[in-house]
Amino acid sequence: MSKEKQRREALLYHAKPQPGKIKIVPTKPYSTQRDLALAYSPGVAEPCLAIEKNKDDVYKYTAKGNIVAIISNGTAVLGLGNIGPEASKPVMEGKSLLFKIFSDIDGIDIELDATDVDKFVETVKAIAPTFGGINLEDIKAPEAFEIERRLKEELDIPVMHDDQHGTAIISAAALLNALEIANKKIEEVKIVVSGAGAAAVSCTRLYKAFGARSENIVMLDSKGVIRSDRENLTSQKKEFASDRKIDTLEEAMKDSDVFIGLSIANVVTPEMLTSMAESPIVFAMANPDPEIEYDLACKTRKDIIMATGRSDHPNQVNNVLGFPFIFRGALDVRATKINEEMKMAAVRALAELTREPVPEQVNIAYDATRLTFGGKYIIPKPFDPRLITKIPPAVAKAAMESGVARLPIQDWDRYEEELYLRSGNDNKVVRLLHNRAKVNPKRIVFAEAELLDVMKAAQIVYDEGIATPILLGDKQTIENLKKELDFDAEVPIIDPRSDEFSEIRSKYALRLWELRKRKGETKYSARVNMGKRNYFGAMMLKEGDADGMISGYSRAYPKVLRPVFEVLGRAKNVKNASTVNIMITDRGPLFLADTSINIDPNAEELAEIAQMTANVAKTFGFKPVMALLSYANFGSSSHPNARKVREAVQILHERNPELVVDGEIQTDFALDPELSNNNFPFSKISGKKVNTLVFPNLESANITYKLLKGLNNADSVGPIMVGLTRAAHILQLGASVDEMVNMAAVAVIDAQEREKRKKAKMQGK
Repeated sequence: MSKEKQRREALLYHAKPQPGKIKIVPTKPYSTQRDLALAYSPGVAEPCLAIEKNKDDVYKYTAKGNIVAIISNGTAVLGLGNIGPEASKPVMEGKSLLFKIFSDIDGIDIELDATDVDKFVETVKAIAPTFGGINLEDIKAPEAFEIERRLKEELDIPVMHDDQHGTAIISAAALLNALEIANKKIEEVKIVVSGAGAAAVSCTRLYKAFGARSENIVMLDSKGVIRSDRENLTSQKKEFASDRKIDTLEEAMKDSDVFIGLSIANVVTPEMLTSMAESPIVFAMANPDPEIEYDLACKTRKDIIMATGRSDHPNQVNNVLGFPFIFRGALDVRATKINEEMKMAAVRALAELTREPVPEQVNIAYDATRLTFGGKYIIPKPFDPRLITKIPPAVAKAAMESGVARLPIQDWDRYEEELYLRSGNDNKVVRLLHNRAKVNPKRIVFAEAELLDVMKAAQIVYDEGIATPILLGDKQTIENLKKELDFDAEVPIIDPRSDEFSEIRSKYALRLWELRKRKGETKYSARVNMGKRNYFGAMMLKEGDADGMISGYSRAYPKVLRPVFEVLGRAKNVKNASTVNIMITDRGPLFLADTSINIDPNAEELAEIAQMTANVAKTFGFKPVMALLSYANFGSSSHPNARKVREAVQILHERNPELVVDGEIQTDFALDPELSNNNFPFSKISGKKVNTLVFPNLESANITYKLLKGLNNADSVGPIMVGLTRAAHILQLGASVDEMVNMAAVAVIDAQEREKRKKAKMQGK
């Protein structure tokens, strides 16, 4: 993507459909006059009076305990420098977004027009009663140190400057693990720190707290090694001044064990790496470009253990692993501060989490066979669902043990359950989808590339590295659209009707005739059909000239389904293909089937649909908990419509007894664990959170998923086709650009899975 195009897209993202990235949403009913009377006058007087008598009741009656202020003056915005308070607001809104999606904390961004330390501190102190915590952000050193120190001393709520401590906490966890892998002790290793800003100082202080020795540390700034005989050093630099008579990074790197980079790109050379000790640990964390490129470093030293700040390499030092969960733990015990004990507890929890077996959902997200503790995996991945249940409890316990918690947690099991429900971890399906597709992109046919929205989707897919699009349609029309969209990538454009592709069209036509000559297909009709994009695209998959295909944006579903079925056919041992829609709801993702194909399946067909739907859930890293839905509950009706569902469940129980599935059951009982447990304690899904719903017929499934989508504004991924021989997926008529991008990612993952199964089968032979 060109810089100009990226600029336009970023501006459009922030401007439309409404400016900014956050908004305030009511948490109480407000539809009646009674609701409003309780929310404001006269009812609001009661909590006001209660808080006046007991100030701590502000946590009981208001949202204070879950609100963190994200405060900056814009003097040190990452990569942009001193851009001022207004210009820093998009960054602070972005931080608010991360707080919400990773830990369900409401972040309120506040940009201060205050560079003077006293003015900044007094302003924050004046507004502090509003908040449960303060996250300082993008404030330049040395003022950042003094501002944080004073606010921590003068306020009785958690305060943390994430630029300092976030990187320190994550990198310290990575360092502890890297040292274990390298069989080295932190007390003995020689550490070089390139950079002397807030993050570098905080990192080095934390390493010392874990045992690193001052005499083994060399810190450098833009002038070179910070030596004790240098003049005009700040108090922070004096703290790390070295007595060694060296001046350059090259000299400092010789025989060192650890390099910590928080400076600028490309300051480390291969020769410097070569001069380091055995099994060097290199954290090149400058963004967006590290102090030495990852591939170059690994090529130079085979024994290196390396981390960067980038997501496209192993071991990303990403602050999102820390600040949402640290504040979550601090808020939940109403801590008066975030102290060293709490930060060190977060470090240990992150380090220990990395050494535990990785959930399948994480392996799937990163398309890894099995992530295991080692040189390529020394810190957890941001998609790891365990972060929310591991880091906050560790921080909360440390707060309690160090005497800064005002609301101790009594029931830790219950607390962990509450954290998981808060996190929305099972609602990160789309991010997981895209991330996994990017690991191993595939060739995806866009069969309707002459249409603007389809081309927009193809462009996003290409720019994001999700897939290589193959564009079907009139070449000139597509070229014009590419020019209009500034889509200048060289991607295949194929017009099945043009003379340019007559040879391959004839080849495909002959292949189609051979496949269907006993099903009414003639050579003439095969040639005619191969001029049609859906037949042509499907045949590209059949012949291995593409890996996946999406179509259906502009045509009715049955019209697209027919050529796909005729060319590709059903997979071995599959009697009926079906579809699954993933609905992204407030309670997490729901897998719904069959939403598009089978009008009135019998019991055997319903069981097959359920089994294939369970496989889809597993593909996305979820353990299926399945309800086969009906208007009846467990034999309450003898009508054939209810009976077929009951029989389908019996088939599933007999053939796949380990599958968590039951029915027939009504939707409200299926979705309410307490209700199902109270009424049907014998059921396999009693008391469990159901995430997969199989409907008795197409009518009920299609209506339900479109109701969810239309009334609740729930995002939908699908319909995902299951049961075909290739990765072809048919869109709903008029699908949005985002939906097409998501379905392209689905097609990539589908193709990835098929490739894995094929390799496994060949290896089995």
